[in-house]
Amino acid sequence: MVKNNIEVDVKVKCIENGTTQAQIAEDIQTTKSYVNRVIKKPNGVVNNTFVQMMEALGYDIELTYVKRK
Repeated sequence: MVKNNIEVDVKVKCIENGTTQAQIAEDIQTTKSYVNRVIKKPNGVVNNTFVQMMEALGYDIELTYVKRK
């Protein structure tokens, strides 16, 4: 099973950008604790806050719906 490395990716991108998760939370008008909960979800849930957070870090997010059998 492949684990989600979003938390690591976000921390690396924050270091590269010279920003903190708290600053990202402020930029997208939410709380730091909510940002932390979003990136630590093991089931890889993608929601609006996740998309905003990743875009604030400079990622270009495109959501694609895939129907599973």
